[in-house]
Amino acid sequence: MKRFESGTLIPGSTWKAEAESEAEVVRRAVENLKNYHGETEVRPDMVERIKERIVDVDSAGDTKH
Repeated sequence: MKRFESGTLIPGSTWKAEAESEAEVVRRAVENLKNYHGETEVRPDMVERIKERIVDVDSAGDTKH
């Protein structure tokens, strides 16, 4: 399982996305940026910053080390 926590990119934000694949996590994060933050275009560098902050989690939701 993969997780992105938006607070790692946007201070104070508590939104997070979890999915089996990195691609699905990125898709959900981009959708969130467009729908809730008014972004009309998400640049490739923002997608890369999201990818850099995606972590693996186990079935209990704990970050794997």
